[in-house]
Amino acid sequence: MVSATYGHGTHNDFVVVFDPENKISFSPEQIRKICDRKFGVGSDGFIKIIKVDGAWFMDYSNSDGSVAEMCGNGIRVMARYLVDRGHQVSGIYAINTRDGRKFLSVPETGDISVNMGKVTQVSGEVSVVQNSKTYFGFNIDVGNPHAVVFTDDMDLVGELKNPPIVLPDDIYPEGVNIEFVEFLSNGELKMRVLERGVGETQSCGTGTCAVALAATIKSNKALPIKWVINPPGGRLIVEIDGHSNATLSGPAVLVKDVELDQYL
Repeated sequence: MVSATYGHGTHNDFVVVFDPENKISFSPEQIRKICDRKFGVGSDGFIKIIKVDGAWFMDYSNSDGSVAEMCGNGIRVMARYLVDRGHQVSGIYAINTRDGRKFLSVPETGDISVNMGKVTQVSGEVSVVQNSKTYFGFNIDVGNPHAVVFTDDMDLVGELKNPPIVLPDDIYPEGVNIEFVEFLSNGELKMRVLERGVGETQSCGTGTCAVALAATIKSNKALPIKWVINPPGGRLIVEIDGHSNATLSGPAVLVKDVELDQYL
């Protein structure tokens, strides 16, 4: 019997399998079945918790079965799992990812913070065509690629059932996460995100970090800086220090345990 846990970070949701000895293999097709919202458990991503050379490692896949480098909300859900299930003491500890080692601050209860590493602007202009309108924005690297664009009215973006057109068409050969951002009157940011390999999600951890840097550049502000960012799923805080290292803070919730045998 293969057991898993369903959880979310600001309603960016994941199926988590604890397999420290890496004995269980999941094919992309099986991951797609598990993440399917009509016929499976239903989630944005799939996390297998393993150990490599004695260290925790987040083996992360998108809901379409494709492998991803990093997930800011996912790693916080994984961290909550490790502490709540007694596999790791609370406090500051590291989790390895395909984007390198990430350090987290994990209390017994409450918000979890993760140092996401450097967030950088990549040279080259990027534009996004959505709902018959062209948005010009920023090419941001958070260990995975992001195209961040701004709008004065989020309602004009319309539905995001299909990926918008990103130009130039060869800038992201492996796909890109796309964020639409609106500056709010209270100084906070509103965002929507379409994640590669997933579709529109309620939140995106690396996306909020990309948005924070893009908003800093667009508003001509200096580092260090702190932004409150509001994706549809909740409220996250991103702080970028003077060396462009981003820290993401927010809730992580374990909802229920599930059985996966029927999808394997």
